[in-house]
Amino acid sequence: MAASKARGRPGRWKPGESGNPNGRPKGVGEIGRLRASIAADVPEILQALAGSAKAGDAGAARLLLERVIPAIKPMELAPGQGAQLIAAIGQLARTKEIDELEARIAALESEHETD
Repeated sequence: MAASKARGRPGRWKPGESGNPNGRPKGVGEIGRLRASIAADVPEILQALAGSAKAGDAGAARLLLERVIPAIKPMELAPGQGAQLIAAIGQLARTKEIDELEARIAALESEHETD
């Protein structure tokens, strides 16, 4: 009865207190048992997964890369920076178009000269 008075309202703990200060022991749940059961096979599983990825399995490669290389976090750009990036991409596209046109003209000219 003294414990319930110290707690205040029934079923409520004071901030910072826990009804179970030790908590559940680590590794006793389903996940812990599953991890313990496959722990010895992890190196072989990883080796097989890497082999599958090298053989062309895209799913295996994606799984490995997602776990090894952290995800790229989106960046926020200032409007001026965004405009500069768009202008640079547009300039690259125009440069590629000009290169392709030059190659086509050169091919037509060489074809015309051989005729």
